Amino acid sequence: MLKLPPYLSLVCILVGAIWLVLLPLDNYSRRTYISENALLPGQVHTYFGGSEHNIFRAYRRELDTLVNESNYDINNHLEAILSTAGIKVGRQNYTYNSAGKTYNGENVYGILQAPRGDATEAIVLVAAWSSVNETFNGNGVALAITLARYFKRWSLWSKDIIILIPPDSRTGTQAWVDAYHDAHDSNNVASLPLKSGALQGAIAIDYAMDQRFDGIHIIYDGTNGQLPNLDLINSIVNIGGGQMGMQTAIQGMQHHNDSYRDRLMTMLRGMLKQGLGICAGPHSSFIPYHVDAVTLQPYGEGWHDEMAMGRVIEGTFRSLNNLLEHLHQSFFFYLLMQRDRFVSIGTYLPSAMLLAANFTIMAIFLWVKSGQPAAQVQMPVVATFEKPAPAKPTFSKTPGIPPAINSTERDLSLPLGIVAGCHAASVIPLFVLSNVPARFLPGSLAMFCIFSAVLPLIISYLLPVCFTQRTQHFQLTKSLSLLVLGMALATLATLNFSLAFLVGMLASPLTFITPCKNTISKYFVVALLSAVAPPVVVYPATHLAGSSVAEFLQQASFGWNVWAVYTPVVIWCIWWPAWLVAMTNVLSGTSDDAEIFTTEKK
Repeated sequence: MLKLPPYLSLVCILVGAIWLVLLPLDNYSRRTYISENALLPGQVHTYFGGSEHNIFRAYRRELDTLVNESNYDINNHLEAILSTAGIKVGRQNYTYNSAGKTYNGENVYGILQAPRGDATEAIVLVAAWSSVNETFNGNGVALAITLARYFKRWSLWSKDIIILIPPDSRTGTQAWVDAYHDAHDSNNVASLPLKSGALQGAIAIDYAMDQRFDGIHIIYDGTNGQLPNLDLINSIVNIGGGQMGMQTAIQGMQHHNDSYRDRLMTMLRGMLKQGLGICAGPHSSFIPYHVDAVTLQPYGEGWHDEMAMGRVIEGTFRSLNNLLEHLHQSFFFYLLMQRDRFVSIGTYLPSAMLLAANFTIMAIFLWVKSGQPAAQVQMPVVATFEKPAPAKPTFSKTPGIPPAINSTERDLSLPLGIVAGCHAASVIPLFVLSNVPARFLPGSLAMFCIFSAVLPLIISYLLPVCFTQRTQHFQLTKSLSLLVLGMALATLATLNFSLAFLVGMLASPLTFITPCKNTISKYFVVALLSAVAPPVVVYPATHLAGSSVAEFLQQASFGWNVWAVYTPVVIWCIWWPAWLVAMTNVLSGTSDDAEIFTTEKK
């Protein structure tokens, strides 16, 4: 039975990969549906339009005159506009520091109190002054102000409506949401002067284009791979596509023909963004607080104008206004293949669990092997011409009882020290790449690549000098390392499936690493491991994402310091130590190997 675990681990890796690519098929995915009946999306007539278009254009002209003004002057003007519409206005200052840069600004927001509510629930409409692509979000801000004035005239609202206008899409929303839930650092983020009830949902407008559009791109990825309730996305698709007659798209797939290739591409794009865990828009800051939120972004050239966008938001707010309780019936863990097709967690989770199980199976296998004596090293080293007597089998004298199996004591001190030391060393890249100034980040990563390549050589050279290494030490070191990796990925798969799957696939070669007696094979394995080293993988990953290394590292540092993204912890404190242990094991020789070589030579 001890011959089966390596093959079983290989089967787990293959089945896990094949499982994922089968998900876009009709037999494994299903069509979306509305679970919360109270939403009633697309069941009401929207009235936004007509004379509101003139008001929108007037606001847009006012905002165009403020493009070159400071954040403080812009907020003075916005505060006057909201106050004139009869909305209570509050302002908030904040300051963040990341990668040697300071991000400061001031949020302005207004609360429209519901005529039929008691200020216990609220819906948020977000329109950042700077869009996701860091351009002037003129139409988005003008539309938000127009909608605020329009909503004020209606008496049907049972929930307060909050209009939030942060200076950018990255920091302002995060500061406001943290302060709203009293989870902010008072030294950097000011408290909110005005508050409403529990937030039930949020819609962000990212409308920087000046032309008519063809459809709406729904951005739903949250920080750390968290997702909004699927009913919110389904409601917007129902309202935009069914009631307004406009296209809706996800993950940048604007021309989706419902083929297997497009489904797979949509799923993989979503997994990549979920695995990175960074903020995708102003909505991402709400999701960690269990506030379902999305960002709506027009795309293409068509015949829909700002009023059509406003009617989609009005219909969505009317649906959220119908809720009697927080969205909870639909899915929070899912993979979208198309705007109306998804895979639930019960279907896709086994693929990541199989990858994690592969490491655990090999860890248990190596633990069992480490307790068995090395039979091949029992021959005497002194040369002899006498034929050794055959060993006599030992049988149990008591009938019905199997013969005793010889076992050896496990020496855990050295393996535990190596694994603990490698995990302790992981604090170095986590600290350096999260705190050095932005201009030094590319150089720091290059230096760490060199350090990561030299460190296994140093460890493998010092170990034989300081300790007598045995095959058992290699087995225990690899067993403990794979055990930690398997447990971490199995736990992570329930929180961030995409990150666990991607790390599991890239780390799968670590399962089959063994000491090499042949120099050629040893350095071939070293080259293979170097290709999948975490600091090396960053370079092709940024190229595939269409970004630069400097921008990627700066965003990762910003995510760690501002958004509390734990992806760097997974990469540097879980994956990199396991890689370091594997590389050290490959380069290290054991005294058992030397004895075997000496015996064979004599």
